[in-house]
Amino acid sequence: MTDASMNNGARRFDRLLFCTLLNALIALPFAARAGTTSEFVSYYQNAYAEGRDLIPGPQIPLDTLSITTRLDLQTVSPIAALSGGAFLGADGSVIKLAGVQGCLSTEPMEFAGMPTTCAMISLAGMSAALDEAKTGAGDAFPCHVLAQNPGRPTVRYAECFFVENGAVRSLSEALIRKGLALAARDRAGRPVFPEYLQAEEAARSERAGIWASDQFAHPNGERYPVNSSTN
Repeated sequence: MTDASMNNGARRFDRLLFCTLLNALIALPFAARAGTTSEFVSYYQNAYAEGRDLIPGPQIPLDTLSITTRLDLQTVSPIAALSGGAFLGADGSVIKLAGVQGCLSTEPMEFAGMPTTCAMISLAGMSAALDEAKTGAGDAFPCHVLAQNPGRPTVRYAECFFVENGAVRSLSEALIRKGLALAARDRAGRPVFPEYLQAEEAARSERAGIWASDQFAHPNGERYPVNSSTN
C-alpha cells in the first residue's frame, strides 16, 4: 500500500468521524427529551464537551495484574459513549476504560478540515469505537473489571476487547492507536498500562487523530507539540 493511499484512507476516516461527531451534536437536544436514559447520556456528554469529565476515579487501587493472573470476562452491552473513555452499559452501570484518558481540551482546533475541539474528537471517537467493537459480537463485547465504585450509578473500571480481522484487540489500545484518546496515567504520572503509552507514542509520531494538530492540551495539563521528540 502506498503512502498516498494510506493518507487518503486516514482522511476518509477523519471525515467519517467528524460526521459522527456532527450527528451526535445535532441529536443531543432531541435525545434529552426522549427519556431518563437519554437525559443521563446527554448530561454526561454535554459536560464532557465543555471539558468536564463527571466520571470519578476509582476509590480503590486498580487490580491491573488480574488481567494476566485471573482474567474474568463479562459480557457488556454498550448503550452510548459518555466521555472520551467511558460508556453507559445496558445494565445501567458506567464502564470506564482503565487504560484510557480522553482528551479534555476545549481549545479550538481543526480536524478533517473542520473547526472543533479535542474533547469533541475524543467523545466522537469513543462513540465510533463502540459501534465498531460491538458490530461483530451481537451488540456486545467482553470486559474484564479491575475495580468498582459503589453508589449510583455504579462505575466499573475495566478493559474491554473486540475481534477485528480474526484477532482480539483491546478497545483502549485501538482508541489510543488511532489518536482518539491518550494512555491513562496514575497519580504519579506513570502509565496504567505501559504498552498503551507505546501506542500513544506511535500515534503521535504518525500524526494520527488529535496528534495531527500542531499543539493541544494533554489531560495532565502539559502541552505537547507534535513535532517535538518524545523523551
